[in-house]
Amino acid sequence: MSLGRLDSWKQQYYTTTGVVVGYALCSSLLAIINKYAITKFNYPGLLTALQYLTSALGVYVLGKLGLLHHDPFTIPTAKKFFPAALVFYLAIFTNTNLLRHANVDTFIVFRSLTPLLVALADTAFRAQPCPSNLTFLSLLLILASAIGYVATDSGFTLTAYSWAFAYLITITTEMVYIKHMVMNLGLNTWGFVLYNNLLSLMMAPFFWFLTGENVQVLAALRSGIFDPAAFYAVSLSCLFGLLISFFGFAARRAVSATAFTVTGVVNKFLTVAINVLIWDKHASPVGLVCLLFTIVGGVLYQQSVSGPVSAPAQPKQLDIENSKGGGIGGGDDDDDLAGESDGTGKLISR
Repeated sequence: MSLGRLDSWKQQYYTTTGVVVGYALCSSLLAIINKYAITKFNYPGLLTALQYLTSALGVYVLGKLGLLHHDPFTIPTAKKFFPAALVFYLAIFTNTNLLRHANVDTFIVFRSLTPLLVALADTAFRAQPCPSNLTFLSLLLILASAIGYVATDSGFTLTAYSWAFAYLITITTEMVYIKHMVMNLGLNTWGFVLYNNLLSLMMAPFFWFLTGENVQVLAALRSGIFDPAAFYAVSLSCLFGLLISFFGFAARRAVSATAFTVTGVVNKFLTVAINVLIWDKHASPVGLVCLLFTIVGGVLYQQSVSGPVSAPAQPKQLDIENSKGGGIGGGDDDDDLAGESDGTGKLISR
């Protein structure tokens, strides 16, 4: 091997390693950071709007600097994209309130339940074949583990689980229907990021008035109760939301679909471990065991629906999970567990 080729190989190796490590850190930390942000800054509508703003503005500025390419924002395309953006906003809205009222472990359990509903919806509404025996057993393991988690959850509240089920319904709707509709628009990944976050930002004021959050925010501004900790938490959440868009897309291009899926699984275990170590906002020991079995069930499901290993994703393939940018529940790879096996993960998300 010539010296020049060796240097090129080393550069590619370190670049790939850096991208994967960056994605792993962002993915495993984002849900915890968002939980911390919503704890310090208890205004979910405003928090997600700031995240949408950061992601949309980040893509626009980086595009102007020539560091990435995104499709131009046009009204005709925005009209076609609006239903997808609305469902996306509702998924993030319910996700935010789930993290507001429950711990990160509960979020992961319900996020891991999505393959079960997606499989049922695909069979019932999209004329897909019934799951194989291995797929059925993996879904059964996910369901049993989730029931075990709920049964042992000492922090169970009707409010938290109402938001959890609302989130489960909206995210399943997005996976089953919206992603296939958006595929036909021909947007590249960064165009999807721009449309998703910019349209969601435009919808945010309507939900502020609908939920009465605008009154709470104005009252807080008048009383001057915003503190530096809240500012840093929100800033960190917005930053990581943008970073996962970049690292998620880059990692999908740098490694194979299988390697990316393995990274996503490792990220879930890292999230659970970090969440247990840093504070007391986590499940009981029995609940954690059920949570881990839920993740294992998701891994088995992915293996049961995956075909032959494909080449790394091309730029035109959509990545909805990472396209949510600052989406408050972001950072995992559960849409791969929801039946996408082509390495594009989240539409290949949310």
